[in-house]
Amino acid sequence: MPKSKQYLQEPSADPVAAIVKALDKDVERGEDILMLGLGVVILSSTFAPLMPPTVLLPSVALVFAVSSGCARKNYHNMERKLAEAMAQLERRDKLRLRPIAAVFAEHQMPPLVDSYNILKNVRRTWKSVLGGILINPFWMPIFYVMGIQIGEEKNLGILNRAVCTVEQRLAPPLPEIFEEGQG
Repeated sequence: MPKSKQYLQEPSADPVAAIVKALDKDVERGEDILMLGLGVVILSSTFAPLMPPTVLLPSVALVFAVSSGCARKNYHNMERKLAEAMAQLERRDKLRLRPIAAVFAEHQMPPLVDSYNILKNVRRTWKSVLGGILINPFWMPIFYVMGIQIGEEKNLGILNRAVCTVEQRLAPPLPEIFEEGQG
């Protein structure tokens, strides 16, 4: 299934609903990427009897790095596509998408180069070193990229709540099926 390069590809009756629906799919895709990485890491313990820790532990860090990198790319693509779509909307429609745009403005994700720079992330580096000292030095890279993965999950969760809020505002109220005293 090809991914769309923009949210407003074809005109629709309610462009805000089309944008929110596409954003919801992209958020799900980001969550799926992160869950796939986590699932692969969890399954890596089955290879422990076959692979030495010097091979297995760096590969676990690599899986976390790839999944968080793909999720970050997806997040930046969502931000770009939303900005392009909002440029085409009227003011009234832009106001309806304000909670989602606010998430991108308040929780900006730095480029991956900055996330992997240990000098720019002193706190994460310190936690990784401490974990490596307490458990095993081979775990330091795992803890570091796991911190990046957790940050990605956190931002996708915040974005998902904002998308759900806008979806609820767009949804028409449900009619009362049962009146009081019946049912």
